[in-house]
Amino acid sequence: MEVFEEIRCKAFEEPFHCSLKANCSCDDPVDIEYDSSRTWVIDKPNLPKTPQGFRRSLVLRKYYSKLDPYYISPTGKRLRTRNEIAAYLKDHPECKGIAPTNFDFSSPKIMQDTILENVEQKDSVSANKNSKIAKHDI
Repeated sequence: MEVFEEIRCKAFEEPFHCSLKANCSCDDPVDIEYDSSRTWVIDKPNLPKTPQGFRRSLVLRKYYSKLDPYYISPTGKRLRTRNEIAAYLKDHPECKGIAPTNFDFSSPKIMQDTILENVEQKDSVSANKNSKIAKHDI
């Protein structure tokens, strides 16, 4: 995940190219196909790198309407908003040098054409917002 976050936070400054990966060529066959065997999402480029000791995680809503981002603190506390981050940082002076702006709660876009056909979908307004079915650590 560290490598992914490094690439994502510098996407505009240093676009990733397959030649940057050791023993890799852009002519190599892909190692994973874009299809509906898994749900694909697109994260926004240039999100800030998750601060040291924290972990960014995403929870997929029940009807595949959205991924809810949150952060797990070094103490294991789940932080869902920038206000919760600010309160945590205030209560934990050992996190000096980290600001609430170092955290981003943007939700990746779910690629609708990769959602399994047998999944009942509802729009995010009518979906039960507290109902979540899968966790994906990022």
